Amino acid sequence: MNKSKWVLPGIGVAVLLFIGWTVSVSNSMVRLDEGVNGAKAQVENVYQRRLDLIPNLVNTVRAYAKHEAEVLEGVAKARSQAGQVNITAKPEDFAKYDQAQVGLSHALSRLLVVAEKYPDLKADRNFQELQSQLEGSENRITIERQRFNEASQTYNVYVRSFPQMLIAMIRGFKERPYFSAAAGAATAPEVKF
Repeated sequence: MNKSKWVLPGIGVAVLLFIGWTVSVSNSMVRLDEGVNGAKAQVENVYQRRLDLIPNLVNTVRAYAKHEAEVLEGVAKARSQAGQVNITAKPEDFAKYDQAQVGLSHALSRLLVVAEKYPDLKADRNFQELQSQLEGSENRITIERQRFNEASQTYNVYVRSFPQMLIAMIRGFKERPYFSAAAGAATAPEVKF
């Protein structure tokens, strides 16, 4: 009889410990998920900074390189496409966003090659400042993408680990995608004049 007296309180304590653990794991997933969302927002922020700089760079180059309309139109089109795609939790939307940003990076590379053809433009203080700002934006993008990938990795490891994965499945927490290098990024671009 003495043992049965402790069974019910023991079960109650076990249930409370399980509930406490479940709440703790769930809160950790929310915190890590929000970390990924914050990192994603920062990536979008630095991409937006780059989008905001592009019209100034294009207008400066346009003043010197009026006959390079095709390159300038390509940059404007790529900027427009990059500005229209949003990152969502869906991997296919994430891939579209990343691809649009890669397209914009390629268009900007072509624009900077065109700018190299015009010595007066390269010497222009406004162009130099815009080019410096654009280079700074590219560096910020690289850093923020790295931070996003680190936040995604921490989150993904946590929600895929046992026993947290059980709660993740119940609560609907899914693996988050990573930014990856663009196709052909391992090959250095060749610049010819």
